[in-house]
Amino acid sequence: MSTSGIIYVHSSPPAVCPHVEWAVAGVLQAKLEFLWTAQAAAPGQLRAEAAWAGKPGTAAALVIALRAWPMLRFEVTEEASPGVDGERFCFVPGLGLWRSRTSANGDIVVGEDQLRSLAATARDAQSFAHQLDQLLGAAWDDALEPFRRAADGAPVTWLHRVG
Repeated sequence: MSTSGIIYVHSSPPAVCPHVEWAVAGVLQAKLEFLWTAQAAAPGQLRAEAAWAGKPGTAAALVIALRAWPMLRFEVTEEASPGVDGERFCFVPGLGLWRSRTSANGDIVVGEDQLRSLAATARDAQSFAHQLDQLLGAAWDDALEPFRRAADGAPVTWLHRVG
């Protein structure tokens, strides 16, 4: 069984870029080289993105590898595959890691137990809205949006897992 996804390294110090490549190559068990470009939203930082193919669960393994550098801003997605939900991970310094399941069209999926818990613990409408924003990753989207826009038209590298 195979799936695919995308790695977005939204910002990285130049000295860390080779380490990011080695970490991703280790997870994918493939030699690779990202095409790094300047990140306009963070002068002095670089950005890269790469499409990948591999086994279900590869996105989580990539996130574990990338979290070794807490100064990175990144997202990793994994498409749904038979019997396995899609996933989206976002990491932002100061906010940490956010993860959600995704539908076939990329929407965030909020489970019924999450909604029941939210309804049971929300004290008022404002509290409900705040907790819903947490489930949907609103703070991560707000923090990453300037970095995403700065990447419009950037090149994508294609990566494939061996085996």
